[in-house]
Amino acid sequence: MYYVENQVKNHVFCLQVIGVKLTGQMKGWTSPKDIILKVAGILTVKGGTGAIIEYHGPGVDNISCTGMGTICNMGAEIGATTSLFPFNKRMGDYLRATGRGDIAAQAEANKDLLTPDSGAPYDQLIEIDLSTLEPHVNGPFTPDLAHPISKLGANAKKAGWPIDIKVGLIGSCTNSSYEDMARCAAIAKEAMNHGLKSKIPFNVTPGSEQVRATIERDGIAETLRQFGGTVLANACGPCIGQWDRKDVKKGEKNTIVNSYNRNFTGRNDANPATHAFVTSPELVTALSIAGSLDFDPTSQKLKGKDGKEFKLSDPFGPELPVKGFDPGVDTYQAPPPEGASLKVDVDPKSQRLQLLEPFDVWDGKDYVDMTILIKVKGKCTTDHISAAGPWLKYRGHLDNISNNLFLTATNAENNELNKIKNRLTGEWGPVCDVARAYKKAGVRWVAIGDENYGEGSSREHAALEPRHLGGRAIITKSFARIHETNLKKQGLLPLTFDKASDYDKIQPGDKISLLGLKDLAPGKPVVCELKHEDGKTDKIHLNHTLNEQQIEWFKAGSALNRMKQLAKK
Repeated sequence: MYYVENQVKNHVFCLQVIGVKLTGQMKGWTSPKDIILKVAGILTVKGGTGAIIEYHGPGVDNISCTGMGTICNMGAEIGATTSLFPFNKRMGDYLRATGRGDIAAQAEANKDLLTPDSGAPYDQLIEIDLSTLEPHVNGPFTPDLAHPISKLGANAKKAGWPIDIKVGLIGSCTNSSYEDMARCAAIAKEAMNHGLKSKIPFNVTPGSEQVRATIERDGIAETLRQFGGTVLANACGPCIGQWDRKDVKKGEKNTIVNSYNRNFTGRNDANPATHAFVTSPELVTALSIAGSLDFDPTSQKLKGKDGKEFKLSDPFGPELPVKGFDPGVDTYQAPPPEGASLKVDVDPKSQRLQLLEPFDVWDGKDYVDMTILIKVKGKCTTDHISAAGPWLKYRGHLDNISNNLFLTATNAENNELNKIKNRLTGEWGPVCDVARAYKKAGVRWVAIGDENYGEGSSREHAALEPRHLGGRAIITKSFARIHETNLKKQGLLPLTFDKASDYDKIQPGDKISLLGLKDLAPGKPVVCELKHEDGKTDKIHLNHTLNEQQIEWFKAGSALNRMKQLAKK
């Protein structure tokens, strides 16, 4: 069992444990990515919230260490608190190959502590037979819309999604191991032997400097270039929207396939009309050769340059490099031994850097008659709250990046993006402009959200921006776990409706009061009073997951403020 100790006497919360029992052996085109894509299809983007996902069973030993990493990496897309695998030989091999043999030895000596107990109970059990698991492609617009590759083409045609693929992208943090790249290179090499290359732009993002250096040394990067690929820097890249895309116009409906873990609207290229599908690097490579969603490499053939048909072989690549890893260029710069006396000078005219100012401390009073900035309708990921892409150049300048606040969130009042009503003037305008007007006028505001608010990237700016522009609370049907914690750290109150239907009681023109805040305590609901424009009122209850430490963050104005207070004691 797994317990999280809340800092309140007699308050211990037990996380749920969802077991995923793996049996059989992967074969053919099936890869570790397909396991998490299948699980996402079962649990959805919020099914793992408040739970640990524990993979176990005889099938585990069929997965490489980096393959397990891929699965756990994408666990955030189902809301999991964390995901884990039992320690095994393949983990030990990887640790030794990466210079961590001492850790491998300690893990082997304590293996009984790193493997599940026999007959351990689970709150939910999912069983997957790897021998029959089909390769999957998930999307578009959400990572839990799962399609076996054999049904992808038909599903796409039925839904009216663009069949032709415009760009293929592999790598990033999710699927960029040496094994991943080697398997893709094997596919590419076979296609080139038949006179074929990628039909479309093919972008490769190594996941680390070590992987980049090693695939360069071993010729894998060059093979992918010959295939038509562009090897990008080992950085987030298009996965987080760092992509100056030129092949389609903004608003043009199109399809891309990638091996990333998130495919929310506009995430990769800032184009809301891009239909992004996530899958394994191997399938991205195969689909890039065909240039169409209506291709299944497990059963269909391609036509070579000589006119003869051929079927791609099952992909294969070594789990670890035979020559060992090349660590690449060491760019680490150690901090000075003593940094207390250092001063950071930032040009006040800089548009990309800005020193943070402490957020204001809670005044000890209830939040009374707050204005609703926006009532969000439907999916609201951290990308909707704080868009990435070209905005990332302002990551070091909170005021400038705050101009993207709720840029692509749907306003329930008019079903439009980035157009809300200023309750002070009656005029309509961009979200950030209205928020700034409220802040200047001293008007505290609250945002209302739907289900699984804040899913996706653990983007700190999605919590910093609302706080910076005067927000005091975010009230939703439910939160994604990481974003909920980020809101707490910035002194915002993340609150959930005791009854999800109370979302419908709130109208965009209401005034909202949060009462009894001086008695805020773990597990104690907050009373919320709604004052409607017609003069009527409603009282509802809002829940929270704040513990005592986090309540102190709220009172201090933020976690950083609280740390500063404690440092002075």
